[in-house]
Amino acid sequence: MTIATKLAKKRRSKTNIYRPYVQAFFFVLIAFISINHSLAEAGKGISWLSSASLHALCPFGGVVTLYQFFTSGTLVQKVHDSSLVLMVIGFVMAIIAGPIFCGWVCPMGTFQEWIGKLGKRIFGKRYNHMVPEKWDKRLRYLRYLVAIWVVYMTARSLSLVFANVDPYFALFNFWSSEVALGGLVVLGVTMLLSLVVERPWCKYACPYGAVQGLFNPIRLAKLRRNNETCIQCGACDRACPMNIQVSKLDVISNHQCISCMECTSDAACPIKETVEFRIGKVK
Repeated sequence: MTIATKLAKKRRSKTNIYRPYVQAFFFVLIAFISINHSLAEAGKGISWLSSASLHALCPFGGVVTLYQFFTSGTLVQKVHDSSLVLMVIGFVMAIIAGPIFCGWVCPMGTFQEWIGKLGKRIFGKRYNHMVPEKWDKRLRYLRYLVAIWVVYMTARSLSLVFANVDPYFALFNFWSSEVALGGLVVLGVTMLLSLVVERPWCKYACPYGAVQGLFNPIRLAKLRRNNETCIQCGACDRACPMNIQVSKLDVISNHQCISCMECTSDAACPIKETVEFRIGKVK
């Protein structure tokens, strides 16, 4: 164990000590709402919560219905008004602090991280470094093609086409007849890939993550590295679930950053006030 690692463990995350609990809270909340929705359809469950469904709680649903909303004033089938509200909240959060939703709230991201813990035990240091860097860089732009395809096909068909391949929907409805085979297949592939790659769905395919990532260059609060105090230990690089080379950047505005804050001086970096999430330049 290096000195930097020991220091990092001693100073472990006043910020990030809460992140696993926040993630678990939203995962359990979404699971509860989904199960209750299924029970309500069978005449059971909590009645006042029965109208809530995953479609109503998906901020990306607001994105894919924008074309129809502005052209006809209606929403795409299965998309609810709440999706538009959540979309706006997600965009406001992204403008202020980047993809906080991806790093702290999204249950699909949390689920991948949990599987990744098993992958780390199996593969050790090789975990999350098995995809050749040349291919990894190219694959990361695939999610933008997915986002464009989803928005285009939804506007053209006036139906929620992404639901047929959505692993998030499949994860919380795998027992339901509503889930398409495509969604279960994508979920299974994502689970397998999570054993060797951290957050594979987020990195390579998530259309909402792609939209959120567009705000990273312009967000108000940015991840900044103080080059004068940095000791180049690489702790921030190893901590980043998205494989961003934080130690080589002064301002981390990479489109893949999920604002998880795992690289900061409150978490991985052993030197105080060296990697910080802040508005304005470092001192």
